[in-house]
Amino acid sequence: MERIVVIGAGQAGASLVAKLRASGFAGKISLIGQETVPPYQRPPLSKAYLLGELALERLFLRPASFYADHDIDLHLGAPVTAIDRIARTVTVGEQVLAYDQLALTTGTVPRNLPAAIGGALAGVHTVRTLADVDAMAPDFAAGRQLVIIGGGYIGLEAAAVAAKRGLTVTVVEMAPRILQRVAAPETSDAIRALHQSHGVRILENVALAALEGADRVTAVRLTNGDVLPADFVIAGIGVLPDTALAEAAGLYLENGIAVDALGRTSDHTIWAAGDCASFPWRGQRLRLESVQNAIDQAELVAQNMLGAGLDYDPMPWFWSDQYDLKLQIAGLNLGYDRVVVRDVSGARSHWYYAGDKLLAVDALNDPRAFMLAKRLIAAGRSPDPAQVTDPATDLKSLLQP
Repeated sequence: MERIVVIGAGQAGASLVAKLRASGFAGKISLIGQETVPPYQRPPLSKAYLLGELALERLFLRPASFYADHDIDLHLGAPVTAIDRIARTVTVGEQVLAYDQLALTTGTVPRNLPAAIGGALAGVHTVRTLADVDAMAPDFAAGRQLVIIGGGYIGLEAAAVAAKRGLTVTVVEMAPRILQRVAAPETSDAIRALHQSHGVRILENVALAALEGADRVTAVRLTNGDVLPADFVIAGIGVLPDTALAEAAGLYLENGIAVDALGRTSDHTIWAAGDCASFPWRGQRLRLESVQNAIDQAELVAQNMLGAGLDYDPMPWFWSDQYDLKLQIAGLNLGYDRVVVRDVSGARSHWYYAGDKLLAVDALNDPRAFMLAKRLIAAGRSPDPAQVTDPATDLKSLLQP
């Protein structure tokens, strides 16, 4: 009987083992996770769950009974300490599990603020796991002062929740503008204005110097000399692919665990999928941090572990919920040289072009533009920007030959 072991019990790992069984794999499956709860959704952690609008059980991707019902050995609270590629085993505590094929779906780990500048003080949080959010939840009380380091999506989503809960919120971004790494100035401007309308203070082009406090953080000192009082701090300064096990096992790394188009690593018996894996895509090597990528790539890898031989060619898309705004992003804006704005009756979208080629669209409370953009990009269609910006243009007509 063939034995498949999957390390990492997040969205990708859960999707991979479910697809194995759905595809008819009858061998032994083990899914190993560091956390003590079954695989769950991460996006609601910093939104609905933190707001108290979503019960813990509703976070779970599948009922805990699913794994037993499908003869999947679920190992929780079980960090893997070693992979032996020669013996084809993984060590989990005092247990050693043999594998014929192994999949790494280890996800990412948050960047932490250095201890030398106060990053280890009590009251300094990251937003990645259920335990992270449970630890910070008591601090989300009206009237408390929160400073968020980093103006990316994670930090801004946390700011929206805090503002809704009646906290005093300041976001500190060292770049000239929030979302600079991932979005055009037009999108940054819209998101900034939204937060400011809810009372959030946004400081850009200034960096953190140090966190102050004896045992617990009490203030944030900035490089311009300002000192911000803080009852607690959230570090939203990005994540790194969790490659520690892969590196220790001698697998090839390149912006994560490097895989081929099938999802196979430099060891032909080991695969990787999700946030931790980089893959070849249209002449470049790409790593995507999104729920849809985690599901799609993991399901493809499951099929390829069974011999399907399918190449991975995703159409990336993402989303972010902040207050009453749903930002939906179709495509990747890498290499854009201009942005055109469509604004019709409050439905706004930002269209990224490289020359005449449409690369991506940011849709702000404009689900119709998002859906049309996905179809256009998937079909390789690039509408005339003049048509896009014309309020009289029916977006559906852009799909016509």
